[in-house]
Amino acid sequence: MKICTFNVNSIRARKDLVISWLEHRNNDIDILCFQEIKVIEDDFPREEFEKLGFQCNVFGQKGYSGIALCTKLSLEDEKKGFGDEYWDQQKRLVEGRVEETSIINIYAPHGDLRGTDKFQYKLDWYKQFISYLEKNHTPNERMAIVGDFNVAREDMDVYNPEILEDTTGTMDEERVVFKELLDWGLVDAFRSLYPEKQQFTWWDYIGGAIWKDQGMRIDYILCTKPLFERLNNVEVDLWTRKRRKPIPSDHAPVISTFGGKF
Repeated sequence: MKICTFNVNSIRARKDLVISWLEHRNNDIDILCFQEIKVIEDDFPREEFEKLGFQCNVFGQKGYSGIALCTKLSLEDEKKGFGDEYWDQQKRLVEGRVEETSIINIYAPHGDLRGTDKFQYKLDWYKQFISYLEKNHTPNERMAIVGDFNVAREDMDVYNPEILEDTTGTMDEERVVFKELLDWGLVDAFRSLYPEKQQFTWWDYIGGAIWKDQGMRIDYILCTKPLFERLNNVEVDLWTRKRRKPIPSDHAPVISTFGGKF
């Protein structure tokens, strides 16, 4: 079973790239979670993904948000958002259950400089998300939480901690709320398998950052312990990022492989 998280930075702009990538991989992804689709639900290219065997739960909007959870297996208990008018103004959470496993796809706010409204919104959003988990889920269930978390967890998750110190995604306050999320009962799948490996998931478009590997690890697959026990591998696939045409997203997909009954 393979779960993938991919911030596509506009599904319209990246549709052909994603389809080509799936074909390149022999369509081996079972659950595909998109962030930053930037379209309303009616404009999401469902037909193209349905042809590849996916059904999609889409929570979309124009601008810099919108997410989709696509799966080849039957998706049950579909939910969109927190169920809160204020927090659901921005479409950042979608979930469903595949067999015995809950899948939550999130796109955390980017934030901004310390002291700004966007900075505070990001911290508050994380606290809202933790509260949502406490009310609706338990760490004892089999669950994956995937997406773009917009936080580099540790200094080794950025290419140059000194240059990027105290910038968006590396500030202490952001790392603290991310740790609070993990402390709820989640395992960072990649870091747990590869404690010493430096691997990024996002690179700026400017200055050829991808070719210099000047990036950050901000896209994660988090698991509860009952699911983590079935984890076999986590990889970052650079096929979609190391190219000039079709124009890539600034993120690369992260793929986790699980064994046993899902």
